[in-house]
Formats: sequence, C-alpha cells, structure tokens
Amino acid sequence: MTMKIVTVRRISQVFFFSMFVWFCVVSTIGEKFWQLRGWPVNWFLQLDPLVAIGTVLTTHTLYWPLLWALATIVLTILLGRFFCGWLCPFGSLHQFVGYLGNRRKKTAQKIQLNKYRKAQCIKYFILIFFLFMAAFPSLAVTLQTGLLDPIPLVTRSFNLLLLPIIDRTVNFVSVSARFYEGAWLILAIFLTATLLNLVVPRFYCRFICPLGALFAIISRFAIWRIGKKQTECSDCKLCDKACEGACEPSGSIRISECVLCFNCRDDCRDELLAYQTRPSLAGETTNPDISRRGFVLSLASGIFAVPALRLSNKLGSNWQHTIIRPPGALPEEEFLKRCIKCGQCMRTCPTNVIQPGGIEGGLENLWTPVLNNRIGSSGCQLNCVACGQMCPTSAIRPITLAEKHGLGEFAEVGPIKIGTAFFDRNRCLPWSMDKPCIVCEENCPVSPKAIYTQECFNTVRDGILTVKEVTDNIIEVEQTIVPGNFAGGDYYCALEDGKRRKITANTENSLEISPDGQFVKILVPGSKIEVQVRLQQPFVDIEKCIGCGVCEHECPVSGKKAIRISAEGETRSTDRKLLLKR
Repeated sequence: MTMKIVTVRRISQVFFFSMFVWFCVVSTIGEKFWQLRGWPVNWFLQLDPLVAIGTVLTTHTLYWPLLWALATIVLTILLGRFFCGWLCPFGSLHQFVGYLGNRRKKTAQKIQLNKYRKAQCIKYFILIFFLFMAAFPSLAVTLQTGLLDPIPLVTRSFNLLLLPIIDRTVNFVSVSARFYEGAWLILAIFLTATLLNLVVPRFYCRFICPLGALFAIISRFAIWRIGKKQTECSDCKLCDKACEGACEPSGSIRISECVLCFNCRDDCRDELLAYQTRPSLAGETTNPDISRRGFVLSLASGIFAVPALRLSNKLGSNWQHTIIRPPGALPEEEFLKRCIKCGQCMRTCPTNVIQPGGIEGGLENLWTPVLNNRIGSSGCQLNCVACGQMCPTSAIRPITLAEKHGLGEFAEVGPIKIGTAFFDRNRCLPWSMDKPCIVCEENCPVSPKAIYTQECFNTVRDGILTVKEVTDNIIEVEQTIVPGNFAGGDYYCALEDGKRRKITANTENSLEISPDGQFVKILVPGSKIEVQVRLQQPFVDIEKCIGCGVCEHECPVSGKKAIRISAEGETRSTDRKLLLKR
C-alpha cells in the first residue's frame, strides 16, 4: 500500500520541527551528547535565503555558511514552496494550531476560512520594505529582516522564551535558571502570531511572513507545481477546504501562494489535481498580487525608514554608552548590517550575561545582543569565546582566546576591550560609607588586575572616645558603644602618638586591643583615642580594564551598582577611546 503524500509531508514536518527543537536544546556549552558538540545548530538559519540576501545587500559579501540558502532557492525553483510546507518549524507550528482550532468546523466554514484574501499581499510589501532598507546605496543601510523573518523569530522565541520557561523547574538544559530582559515582548509577538491561527489558518504565513513572500516570488518559476489535469470539474470546492496557502486550487490556482501541503490533492474526490510539470489546465496565476501603488509605497517607506531611524544620531555623538556588545562584535554600523536578532549568542552564553537589547539605542537595537552584568551567574568570562563561534552571520566574528587576551601575534594590539569599568564613589562602600569592601578587586580576572586599592584610615562617626581606664590590652571608655561593632578586624584604635592598634573585640563600654600591639606610652584617664576603620579604596586602571563586567556583577551594592561598565574604550570603535594615543 502506497503512503499518502500528505502523510509523508506530516512526517517531514514533525521530523524537521523536532530537529529544530533539538538544535535549540543542544546550543548549550558542555561535553554531553545533548550539548554543543558539533551539532549544526545554525542550519535552519543558514537555509533561510532572506538571511543570506539581506546580509549580501547590506555588506556586499556573503558569509560562506549562508551558501546553504542557495540550495533552498534552487529546490524552490524545482519544487515550489517546499520549505514553507515541509521544513519551516514556524509554519509547522502554525499549521498544527490552525488544525486544532478549526478541525470541528463544518466543510463550508473551512472553505470560507481558506479562501484567498486580498490582504495576503501585505507580506510582499513587508519584504520590499525590509529589502530596500538593506539595499538603498545612498543611505547608511541596516538589516532589520530578523524582526519578522520566521526563522530568526521562532529561534529567538524558543531560545529566549520557551526553553527557559520549560527548563525552569528541571534544569536539564541549563544548570541554573536563565533570565532574559524584555521576554514579555517576545512572548506577546509569539503568542499573537500563534493564536491568530485560530482566526485564520496560517495567518502569519499568509499575511505577514517576508520569507514566505520571497519564496512566493521565486516559486512562480517553479518547474513542478500543483494543477488540474483537466478543465472539467464538479466545482465541489472540497480542494479549498484545507488549503494551507489559500491558493484557490478549485479555480485558477495562485502558484505563488501554494505551500505544497497537498491537502487539495488528497481531498479531491475526482482525482483531478496532480503535482506536475505542466501548467494547470484550469488556469493559474503565477505573479504575486502586488499593486503598483503598494509597491511604490513600500519602496518609499524602506528608503526613508533608515534615515528616520538615524535621526537620533545613535551611531554618532549621541551613542548609547550602556550598549555593550560581546567580544568580537563588529563596529556598530557594520554590526547592525549583519545582526538578524536570532538570539543564538544569548542562548549559548554560559553565564547568561548576553541579553536582548531594547529600544534605548533606537529601534535598530531591539533584540540585538548587549551585555547586562546584573543578570546571570557572572560577567563575560575571560576564557569564553562561544558567542562568536555561534553567530550565524558573523555580526560577532569568531575569535580565539589568544586574540581575546592579546597574546602571541595579537600582543601588539593588546586584549579585546568591550568597555571600561567606572566607580560611582557616591555608592561605593569604602568611598562613601566607610565600609570595608574589596569584592571588585578580588574578582577582577585580569592579570595584573585592572582594579587596585589604596589603603587609608578614616575616623568613624562618633569615633573620638575618652579613656576611662586601661587594664593590660583593655581600654574602658566613657562613651557607650554598640557591642561587637568594631570586632570585624578592620577597625583600629589610634593613639595620641600617631600609632594604631587593631581592635579585636568591644563591649558597650570597652575596646580590646590585639595583644601583639604594645602601647608606646600609658594611656591616662581623660585622654582621647580615635576609632578608625581601615579602608582599601578601589581604583580602575583603564588601560588594563577590558570591560568584562565581573566586578559589576559581584558588587554587593544592591540596586544601582557602585561599579558599572560603559562601552567607552571599546576596541571595535576607534572614536570611543578614552585616552589619546601616545
């Protein structure tokens, strides 16, 4: 018995959707079989011709792994929109949700739901808008296809939303819970796109998807296509009942809208529909339904969008110092020409420090990778270059540890700096509160350390005391002291001879001095002593700081950290240096 082609298509959809989910799971640093061990985790992104064409238009180069997209284009010319109906994980999800929501409706209702709508031309206008943003030669171009391109969109949604939620209790994928800023917006878009299938099946694919629009344009040249074998037909319209592309197979079929679901062929009682190389005998429409007015409007919008986005001068003097890119990121303008907002670098980051950007750097920054040192388990680890190895478009170029550390052939240029640490002395414990703290200096991973300290002694508030009596190494005072307040090992008793003795304990009216500290002279009742705290006030050597953010992450000050990283001094941008070249 021959297996139905619809069954084969469903098996293909389940297989490739499972493969996609598996690739999302294994994008984890580790040595186990279900972690990153040579799995082609970017394969779906590399198959996406919109990613390849977009980067070619913005950079005039093709990153070689994106050559996979050429195979997708060639197969589309041969077979039609096979990617949409057989491979696309987002399309498979839409089809399944649409099936669940509409399976109990009557045949007439299903036919009505799956009729062609004029609004399906919107996806072509979206495609034209994005491509002209990327291509217009007289403007500073930008790649924004990743906002709505289904492969980056579904990759971002699984990496930054679904997997962290599912893994929150079991911690199978990650050893600890993962957090991502702005996940609510990703959730809102993902849920909206998914639940709209309950209104119209494959709503996103029919009305919004720019990749589907690109395949539709290419598939008009398809050699193999769905069509009728004869002109006569009972006009029962059963072939329209489950048409996933709303391509009207009952009449003059719209080739560009057909996603090769083969439901029409399966539903036709008279077996009039076939997958063939000759045109449909009932007629066919090959060109996408694009009006001249809509084309011109989309083109003009794409041309004016980039200068409109750049009016805030976020790439010039008004650049946002809090936008810190991962090590290996290209200069900002070049970075924005390549980043497709897929979230792969964020998913693979072992410390969870790489986060999806917001609109603080303009709309172009949305969902691009930025470092947030308050989230995750640490800052950017000194011996990690995973993000650059994962990036599918080389917006974060692959670097070696030698280049990151400035060793060997890179010794002359020095280590890669992604920013510089600055102290807020109004919030730093040793600087503003007379509280001993050297956490930032202890955790600085650079050798020699970029954070160093200078010792000083400050008299504590109400720390001038009057001696009442001295017995051995116990000094009784007239004032009342909080018991144990000066017993931490950082407090000293300063005598009139200028010498200091460490305080080891205190009661409410006495101080105990370390037994190895001998008094130079006998204290007499009525003399004054000072209680001083030994502080190690931290400083940043900006020439050694690489901006890794470990210090900011470990700073014990809650809320706004006392030490924070700024993108100033990053090596990828010569105009953001702190020091003049000597």
